Amino acid sequence: MSDLREDPGHSSDSSAAQPPALVLVVDFGAQYAQLIARRVREAHVYSEIVSHTMPVDEILARKPAAVILSGGPKSVYAPGAPSIDRRLLEAGVPILGICYGFQVMARTLGGEVARTGESENGRTAVSISPDAVLVSAPALANQDVWMSHGDGVVDAPAGFRVIASTPGAPIAAFENPQRRLFGVQWHPEVRHTRHGQDLLERFLHVGAGIEPTWTTSGIIERTIKSIEETVGASPVIAGLSGGVDSAVAAALVQRAVGDRLTCVFVDHGLLREGEAEQVEEDFVEATGVKLKVVDARERFLQALGTETDPEQKRLVIGELFIRVFEEAADEIIAAQPHREKIEFLVQGTLYPDVVESGGGSGTDVIKSHHNVGGLPDDIEFELIEPLRSLFKDEVRAIGLDLGLPEDI
Repeated sequence: MSDLREDPGHSSDSSAAQPPALVLVVDFGAQYAQLIARRVREAHVYSEIVSHTMPVDEILARKPAAVILSGGPKSVYAPGAPSIDRRLLEAGVPILGICYGFQVMARTLGGEVARTGESENGRTAVSISPDAVLVSAPALANQDVWMSHGDGVVDAPAGFRVIASTPGAPIAAFENPQRRLFGVQWHPEVRHTRHGQDLLERFLHVGAGIEPTWTTSGIIERTIKSIEETVGASPVIAGLSGGVDSAVAAALVQRAVGDRLTCVFVDHGLLREGEAEQVEEDFVEATGVKLKVVDARERFLQALGTETDPEQKRLVIGELFIRVFEEAADEIIAAQPHREKIEFLVQGTLYPDVVESGGGSGTDVIKSHHNVGGLPDDIEFELIEPLRSLFKDEVRAIGLDLGLPEDI
């Protein structure tokens, strides 16, 4: 269950054997990379984030239906600035460059990027060619967008048509529909760009020709089937924290394995008031799941001791949680006649947890989540992480579909 594409879910009209179309968001250190990926999913297309350091052969091996190049804090002409392999731009994959991604695309293809002295930051009026592929209606030819740049494209690559301009950026966007390459200087992913979602959807559905078929509605059935195939007839434990992530993960697994699931709630001494009672009452009442409560308050407080570094705290917490789960699993098995070892641990890991912890694609570590980067090397469990490819809003939708109370 650790492959991010193993169970991303798509519409019921798609073949179960056919994976959903994949859009890769190449991260150049942007603060909005996750937001771009979420906006793509809102357009009903599955997306994942990869680092700009991923070799182009690995990117192409994943057979993306499209690629989006994110913004970034650097100047594309600065020594050591992130770049893109020209082969990616010549592979026939539809590509949209945003801000830094727009500039690195221009420079890589023979255009010119320079410090113009006309920086734009914040809401900016842009004029767009009404017949551009990225514009869905002539009424959107003049609109306000969100800019954040000091450099600009001063010469577009050969074969590209300039389709937008602002007072500070005469070349604010360009396109080459024949090569399915597009770029914009502004940030369509942020809400301040009023029609940004429309632009992204035009790129995905028209420029790249991707059908909007991916939804969260198909995730439940496919995830349950995957869990059944992975677990077989074995017992399972789930770490239940009281939050929406672990609750939805546990509810999904319970659908697959029934009463072979035992949820383990660890009272680590740092809970919100009434949180333990909510888990014991609301979740158990809603699902009927078996629950084991472990009082580990002293152990956690002693393990944290006087540690003040947040990153080290997360590592301490991650390892101690696993040790507590191992002991709880032994106690659960000791009380059962068949005494079969528990090999599977369910975690409510989300996609942002993976990305922020460095991910599997070389993205920078923002912080090591205790359930990802904080896991000890000697963990004995096989992890079941049915939400690993999903964002929080998608998890909430699944939880409601599963019938969990809205309070949870």
